[in-house]
Amino acid sequence: MQNDAVSRKAPRRFLITSALPYINGIKHLGNLAGSMLPADVHARFRRMQGHEVLFICATDEHGTPAELAAEQAKLDVARYCELQHELQRRVSSSFGLSFDHFGRSSSPQNHRLTQHFAERLERNGLIEERQSQQVYSKSENRFLPDRYVEGTCPRCAFQNARGDQCESCGALLDPADLLNPRSKISGSMNLELRPSRHLYLLQGKLTERLRRWIDLAEHWPVLARSIAYKWLDEGLKDRSITRDLAWGIPVAYHGRSRGGFESKVFYVWFDAPIAYIAATKEWAEENNLDWRKWWCLDDGAGDTEYIQFMGKDNVAFHTVSFPATLIGSEEPWKLVDRLKAFNWLTWYGGKFSTSERRGVFMDQALELLPADCWRWYLIANSPESADASFTWDHLQAVVNSDLANVLGNFVNRIMSFAERHSASRVPQEWEWGDEEESLGHQLETRLSRLSQLHGDMEFRKAASETRALWALGNEYLTKAAPWSAIKTDKARALTSVRVALNLARIFALISLPILPSTARRLLKALGEADELPVWPSGKAEDFLDQLQPGQCLRDPGILFERISEEQLARFSSLYPGTESVSA
Repeated sequence: MQNDAVSRKAPRRFLITSALPYINGIKHLGNLAGSMLPADVHARFRRMQGHEVLFICATDEHGTPAELAAEQAKLDVARYCELQHELQRRVSSSFGLSFDHFGRSSSPQNHRLTQHFAERLERNGLIEERQSQQVYSKSENRFLPDRYVEGTCPRCAFQNARGDQCESCGALLDPADLLNPRSKISGSMNLELRPSRHLYLLQGKLTERLRRWIDLAEHWPVLARSIAYKWLDEGLKDRSITRDLAWGIPVAYHGRSRGGFESKVFYVWFDAPIAYIAATKEWAEENNLDWRKWWCLDDGAGDTEYIQFMGKDNVAFHTVSFPATLIGSEEPWKLVDRLKAFNWLTWYGGKFSTSERRGVFMDQALELLPADCWRWYLIANSPESADASFTWDHLQAVVNSDLANVLGNFVNRIMSFAERHSASRVPQEWEWGDEEESLGHQLETRLSRLSQLHGDMEFRKAASETRALWALGNEYLTKAAPWSAIKTDKARALTSVRVALNLARIFALISLPILPSTARRLLKALGEADELPVWPSGKAEDFLDQLQPGQCLRDPGILFERISEEQLARFSSLYPGTESVSA
């Protein structure tokens, strides 16, 4: 990776997408930690480096879960999705997620593109009609989508396997494969197989092309590559891309209804990833900009670096199914360059669950603590190499230790001292001595390493390095001891104050990708202009002397309150965890 100084001289173009949050309710912290938040951190970092960044997301709105949720809410499904989209947009904004566009998979753009891809794939001999046996619930008078059929996995005997995939062993399944199948909606076992004609994407024909492409994906983490190869090695199944549902994108090409498919729609797994392109197109149309340079190789997308963020349960669809759609179209579409996959953030060792309301959800979290507390905890505890368990005790320890005791303590110490001894202004005094020389060398080394970690999307390590830099500030203050030097060598004492205030500025800059609200609050207190901050680079003697002497300072207040034992008890009573929850 290029260092940050070089990167700013040669701006690049980054397309960043986060896995689409499903429409049925505000997302839990596991969803946030596994895709949207790290994508935001990386987008912010790349913007600070001076690159051109487009950060795209959208709500995933089709399928049976949306229909059922709308029925429960006594709303038309389109209206339900409209309201839920706005709720998710607002809570995402409150968490500081800096999407350039937050679209919808139900958009007109996605309707047109999905039908376009289906037509291209069929023209290229990759779609065919087949009669298949679909699970029908006689108790509910409806066909059940694969994931709404549950039963025992025939491979590993997991009792709650879904009809499309076993979450325990990862095996791809058909509902007919399950032992003792039942409806997830009602629990009824009064099921039968009924014939229904559907369109199938012939993924097997693309196996070798997909394998050659994945072989070149050297920047993917081991988790993503291993899942992709597992699917390929087991043999790609031809997958149905249509369903017997009312809500979704109609199976029609250029507005012409396909014979016998008038009541069918495209399956959500087929249309949802196409929404990345559709949301980009919608953004471009709203802003009178060119969307093709992000997605079409013939229009410059070859200069775009495309990065996807997602949890491990979405990897197969993004490494096999969506690329199969793009490759099979025989059109010059941009494929993902780097795929950052995450394991799960667990709730006391078990799974967060939207359907069972298990865990803490984004709106609830913001009622307990500021967004930056959650952002820091989730990135510092990022489930990258393995699942990471959430507990209230751990949250308290991380917030109190890192945010309150290290960063907050440093800022409070130096701002309070500046208020008393330099009239809340940046001192004029400047004597670059041995302590500053040593500090500068350490800063340059650590900032270079931090840039590398952010560029490599090593989020947990990046948070650790950020904390180490904060700690370096406290160590400098302790060694310089301006509270003692002020009595015998005022110039020396005020030099250390000036250096420490510039350190506070650097800490705000390096914290901004993870702690955007706090960073801007600190920059404002230091008198910095409210423009896009630039990632620090260069020689320490330069970036430790950026604040203008005499510049007025404002009291930022307490950056982070410690989580008390009383608060911890209240959080635990509101959202109790249990070690007995099964994964």
